Amino acid sequence: MKVIIIEDEKPSARRLKRMLESIDITTETMLHSVEESIQWFNTNAHPDLIFLDIQLSDGLSFEIFDQVEVKSAIIFTTAYDEYALQAFKLNSIDYLLKPIDEEDLEAAVAKYKTRLPQKNNIALDFEDIKKLLVNPIDRVYKKRFSVKVGQHLKLVNIDDVECFYSENKGTYLYTTEGRNYLLDTTLEALENELEPETFFRINRKFYININAIKDIISYTNSRLQIKLNNFNEDEVIVARERVKDFKNWLE
Repeated sequence: MKVIIIEDEKPSARRLKRMLESIDITTETMLHSVEESIQWFNTNAHPDLIFLDIQLSDGLSFEIFDQVEVKSAIIFTTAYDEYALQAFKLNSIDYLLKPIDEEDLEAAVAKYKTRLPQKNNIALDFEDIKKLLVNPIDRVYKKRFSVKVGQHLKLVNIDDVECFYSENKGTYLYTTEGRNYLLDTTLEALENELEPETFFRINRKFYININAIKDIISYTNSRLQIKLNNFNEDEVIVARERVKDFKNWLE
């Protein structure tokens, strides 16, 4: 199986390459920009499978296919919010949300292999996906959550939420008053409900409120440690793959 990676962040590309090698898949080429990818496709046989980042250093990766006919299966790798990923579901495109999880990667590759007989019949509507990413529709985000306290329901305004976190297969809301409540949802579902300028998913376990950040400290392996105003039950660490996006979010 011929596989290539198109990813502008070289550390992320190398990490994905190592993860693929751990499941016995060799990556022949790593490309890092729209321009470089177009040149490569025009002079090389197309691979069986492409791992493709959406946002490259010189534009959206869809621009590659304005000039190159797609002859490969694609698994997108993206840090885009859940609203954008609805487009991929509608177009039957596989995707991996950054930071990429090993189990998710294995599942995506296994799914690709089951579709091998149909790989030459790929019909991707890049224009529809691009429109949704570049000009997303106006969204209404959650303003409050209802939580169960004994036999009662309590309403918690979104402005009073310091962070959301997962623990022991449960998802919790932590308030500015230092209280935590179990929610009947998942962090993945919250991606579609939280205002992205206020809340950011720093790793697979935490969503944090920008207004609750007390301090940001350099941490091991190029990561960042976040100190929140009240939450101190666990270390709050920005995953290395999310540091760049996190810094952009802060601005």
